[in-house]
Amino acid sequence: MIRLQHTDSSNTDFQHLVVELDRYLAMTDGEEHAFYAQYNKSDGLKYVIVAYDGDTAIACGAIKHYADGIMEVKRMFVAPAARGQGIASIVLNALEKWALTLGYQKCLLETGVKQLQAIRLYQKSDYILVPNYGQYQGMANSVCFEKTVHFSDRTNSSDT
Repeated sequence: MIRLQHTDSSNTDFQHLVVELDRYLAMTDGEEHAFYAQYNKSDGLKYVIVAYDGDTAIACGAIKHYADGIMEVKRMFVAPAARGQGIASIVLNALEKWALTLGYQKCLLETGVKQLQAIRLYQKSDYILVPNYGQYQGMANSVCFEKTVHFSDRTNSSDT
Protein backbone atom coordinates (compact mmCIF):
# COMPACT_ATOMS: atom_id res chain seq x y z
CA MET A 1 0.00 0.00 0.00
CA ILE A 2 1.29 3.40 -0.97
CA ARG A 3 1.48 5.91 1.88
CA LEU A 4 1.65 9.65 1.27
CA GLN A 5 3.35 12.08 3.61
CA HIS A 6 2.67 15.81 3.53
CA THR A 7 5.90 17.59 4.35
CA ASP A 8 8.18 20.36 3.08
CA SER A 9 11.50 20.56 1.24
CA SER A 10 13.49 19.89 4.41
CA ASN A 11 12.39 16.23 4.23
CA THR A 12 15.53 14.16 3.54
CA ASP A 13 13.65 11.56 1.48
CA PHE A 14 12.35 14.36 -0.74
CA GLN A 15 15.87 15.75 -1.07
CA HIS A 16 17.23 12.34 -2.14
CA LEU A 17 14.47 11.90 -4.74
CA VAL A 18 15.17 15.40 -6.10
CA VAL A 19 18.84 14.49 -6.55
CA GLU A 20 17.72 11.52 -8.68
CA LEU A 21 15.30 13.77 -10.58
CA ASP A 22 18.00 16.35 -11.30
CA ARG A 23 20.37 13.64 -12.59
CA TYR A 24 17.65 12.39 -14.93
CA LEU A 25 16.81 15.91 -16.14
CA ALA A 26 20.48 16.71 -16.76
CA MET A 27 20.54 13.83 -19.24
CA THR A 28 17.27 14.67 -20.98
CA ASP A 29 17.65 18.46 -21.02
CA GLY A 30 21.15 18.35 -22.44
CA GLU A 31 22.64 21.79 -23.06
CA GLU A 32 19.53 23.56 -21.75
CA HIS A 33 19.74 21.96 -18.31
CA ALA A 34 21.35 24.99 -16.66
CA PHE A 35 18.50 27.22 -17.85
CA TYR A 36 15.82 24.91 -16.46
CA ALA A 37 17.73 24.09 -13.27
CA GLN A 38 17.62 27.72 -12.13
CA TYR A 39 13.80 27.48 -11.95
CA ASN A 40 13.72 24.10 -10.24
CA LYS A 41 15.22 24.96 -6.90
CA SER A 42 13.70 22.87 -4.15
CA ASP A 43 14.74 24.96 -1.16
CA GLY A 44 11.87 26.55 0.72
CA LEU A 45 9.04 24.52 -0.79
CA LYS A 46 6.27 24.46 1.82
CA TYR A 47 3.96 21.92 0.20
CA VAL A 48 5.70 18.64 -0.62
CA ILE A 49 4.34 15.13 -0.87
CA VAL A 50 6.55 12.06 -0.61
CA ALA A 51 5.10 8.66 -1.53
CA TYR A 52 6.34 5.59 0.33
CA ASP A 53 6.13 1.89 -0.36
CA GLY A 54 6.71 0.58 3.12
CA ASP A 55 9.64 2.61 4.41
CA THR A 56 11.06 3.34 0.95
CA ALA A 57 10.50 6.76 -0.59
CA ILE A 58 9.51 6.11 -4.21
CA ALA A 59 7.97 9.34 -5.52
CA CYS A 60 7.51 13.01 -4.81
CA GLY A 61 5.89 16.20 -5.97
CA ALA A 62 5.36 19.73 -4.73
CA ILE A 63 3.20 22.77 -5.25
CA LYS A 64 4.07 26.40 -4.76
CA HIS A 65 2.19 29.67 -5.06
CA TYR A 66 2.35 31.06 -8.58
CA ALA A 67 -0.38 33.73 -8.66
CA ASP A 68 -3.72 34.49 -7.04
CA GLY A 69 -5.67 31.23 -7.09
CA ILE A 70 -2.93 29.34 -8.95
CA MET A 71 -0.42 26.81 -7.64
CA GLU A 72 2.50 25.61 -9.74
CA VAL A 73 3.28 21.89 -9.69
CA LYS A 74 7.00 21.26 -9.23
CA ARG A 75 9.47 18.42 -8.69
CA MET A 76 7.27 15.50 -9.81
CA PHE A 77 9.33 12.31 -9.82
CA VAL A 78 8.83 8.57 -9.51
CA ALA A 79 11.85 6.33 -8.94
CA PRO A 80 12.46 4.17 -12.01
CA ALA A 81 11.74 0.89 -10.17
CA ALA A 82 8.29 2.19 -9.13
CA ARG A 83 7.12 3.51 -12.50
CA GLY A 84 4.11 2.14 -14.34
CA GLN A 85 2.06 1.57 -11.18
CA GLY A 86 -0.02 4.77 -11.14
CA ILE A 87 1.98 6.36 -8.33
CA ALA A 88 2.51 9.63 -10.20
CA SER A 89 -1.26 9.96 -10.59
CA ILE A 90 -1.75 9.37 -6.87
CA VAL A 91 0.83 12.05 -5.98
CA LEU A 92 -0.56 14.53 -8.52
CA ASN A 93 -4.13 14.01 -7.29
CA ALA A 94 -3.00 14.56 -3.69
CA LEU A 95 -1.21 17.77 -4.68
CA GLU A 96 -4.36 19.02 -6.42
CA LYS A 97 -6.45 18.31 -3.30
CA TRP A 98 -3.89 20.08 -1.14
CA ALA A 99 -4.04 23.11 -3.45
CA LEU A 100 -7.83 23.15 -3.02
CA THR A 101 -7.62 23.01 0.76
CA LEU A 102 -5.25 25.98 0.59
CA GLY A 103 -7.81 27.97 -1.41
CA TYR A 104 -6.35 27.60 -4.92
CA GLN A 105 -8.49 26.81 -7.97
CA LYS A 106 -5.88 26.01 -10.61
CA CYS A 107 -2.66 24.10 -11.02
CA LEU A 108 -0.13 25.13 -13.64
CA LEU A 109 3.03 23.30 -14.67
CA GLU A 110 5.87 23.03 -17.15
CA THR A 111 7.50 19.89 -18.43
CA GLY A 112 9.91 19.12 -21.23
CA VAL A 113 8.90 17.99 -24.71
CA LYS A 114 11.15 14.95 -24.18
CA GLN A 115 9.29 13.99 -21.00
CA LEU A 116 6.75 11.81 -22.83
CA GLN A 117 5.61 9.92 -19.72
CA ALA A 118 5.01 13.19 -17.89
CA ILE A 119 3.05 14.62 -20.81
CA ARG A 120 0.85 11.51 -20.91
CA LEU A 121 0.32 11.73 -17.14
CA TYR A 122 -0.86 15.34 -17.34
CA GLN A 123 -3.11 14.71 -20.34
CA LYS A 124 -4.62 11.65 -18.63
CA SER A 125 -5.16 13.79 -15.52
CA ASP A 126 -7.24 16.35 -17.48
CA TYR A 127 -4.58 19.03 -17.78
CA ILE A 128 -4.92 21.16 -20.88
CA LEU A 129 -2.11 22.51 -23.00
CA VAL A 130 -1.61 26.25 -22.49
CA PRO A 131 0.86 28.74 -23.96
CA ASN A 132 4.23 28.66 -22.25
CA TYR A 133 4.14 30.96 -19.26
CA GLY A 134 6.66 33.11 -17.43
CA GLN A 135 10.27 32.09 -17.92
CA TYR A 136 9.22 29.29 -20.30
CA GLN A 137 7.86 31.66 -22.97
CA GLY A 138 9.74 31.10 -26.19
CA MET A 139 11.36 27.87 -24.97
CA ALA A 140 10.81 25.28 -27.71
CA ASN A 141 11.62 22.40 -25.34
CA SER A 142 8.95 23.40 -22.78
CA VAL A 143 5.34 22.29 -22.71
CA CYS A 144 2.94 23.93 -20.24
CA PHE A 145 -0.34 22.62 -18.85
CA GLU A 146 -3.11 23.91 -16.59
CA LYS A 147 -6.04 22.39 -14.76
CA THR A 148 -8.94 23.79 -12.82
CA VAL A 149 -8.93 21.56 -9.75
CA HIS A 150 -11.86 20.14 -7.86
CA PHE A 151 -12.46 17.43 -5.31
CA SER A 152 -13.02 13.96 -6.76
CA ASP A 153 -13.23 10.36 -5.61
CA ARG A 154 -10.00 9.30 -7.35
CA THR A 155 -7.98 8.92 -4.15
CA ASN A 156 -6.95 5.37 -3.30
CA SER A 157 -4.35 5.99 -0.63
CA SER A 158 -4.22 7.52 2.80
CA ASP A 159 -2.61 10.83 3.65
CA THR A 160 -0.59 11.14 6.83
